[in-house]
Amino acid sequence: MKAFVFRTAGFMVLWGLFFISEKKVPTAYSIMICAVGLTLYFLLTVTPRPVYLYVAITILLQLLAVIETGNPFSLLLMMYVTLLAANQLESKPFKGLVALTVACLLGYFFVVDSEWSMYVYFLLFFLLALEVNELWTKREEQRNLYEELLGEYRKVKRVALVTEEEARYQERTKIARDIHDSVGHKLTALLMQVEILSIKQGPEHYSELKELAKESLEETRFAVRTLKDREHEGIATILQLIKKLEAESHIVVQFTTKQGILSERLTNEQSVVLYRVIQEGLTNAMRHAHSREVQVILGKTADGNIELIVKNRIHKKEPFQEGFGLSNMRKRVEELGGMLAVYQTDEQFVIKGMIPIAKV
Repeated sequence: MKAFVFRTAGFMVLWGLFFISEKKVPTAYSIMICAVGLTLYFLLTVTPRPVYLYVAITILLQLLAVIETGNPFSLLLMMYVTLLAANQLESKPFKGLVALTVACLLGYFFVVDSEWSMYVYFLLFFLLALEVNELWTKREEQRNLYEELLGEYRKVKRVALVTEEEARYQERTKIARDIHDSVGHKLTALLMQVEILSIKQGPEHYSELKELAKESLEETRFAVRTLKDREHEGIATILQLIKKLEAESHIVVQFTTKQGILSERLTNEQSVVLYRVIQEGLTNAMRHAHSREVQVILGKTADGNIELIVKNRIHKKEPFQEGFGLSNMRKRVEELGGMLAVYQTDEQFVIKGMIPIAKV
């Protein structure tokens, strides 16, 4: 966005100097060419094929140079547009644009009968512009290759993480099954024996043993349920997630907590949904963001509900479609009575959600 502002400012300054340097009142043709040229320039940011607009702007500026032969800023405008094209067009269309511009300038020098040394200077300038375009093209290719390799690296990391989690879950399930089959069954048998003895000899002699056996059995069942639970609980696991992603994916997460959210007691379901939404937001940022920084803000709304925001910078605003991950997150949040909004501004992609606080 800032680069576009600077380029636009330079373009407007050259047009201003063009009209200021005129010793006579600007003609209607000059004003019309200026209006059309500026319109085409602003359309460059939205068109999928900018080369055609650059060709049109170049032809307009060539006409302006013929109409206002004594004004050097018409040629400077043409050179400036060429530099802009060098940083936006690919190598092949840019070479075509340069060939067209050189041909137009050749015709211009024939018409105005100028010194041919100026034409040589312009040729040197366009050779320099071709070098700039070549460097820019290579830089873009390297950047695309880097993004592709980074995407593959992240994909491999995600597969490894899923595999590790699955192996850990299988191990925990095995341990839970062993505890259930051995300790659980033995405690159940012990409780039955104590119950039989209490019937035979009176409950007053075995009440404490019965209570102790029941508590032991409940604690064992709770341990088995905990081991079998694949989901994550609590805000502490969010910190672990951020730490892992920063270490493995080379991103920087700015995690901010507000309004005493850390002391808020959450149900298991709330914790799970909160964790998954933030996880999906960070994963989405790693896939599509052009920045290595992601902001995660966790707080409470004015009425005491949980509020979460995940946002990251974007290169340029483009239409987007929600994938399965974001749609699934919205569904899970709405099942808790909350809401999830996904949108983008000119500079940021934002995921903003609210989860009602339920009494634990």
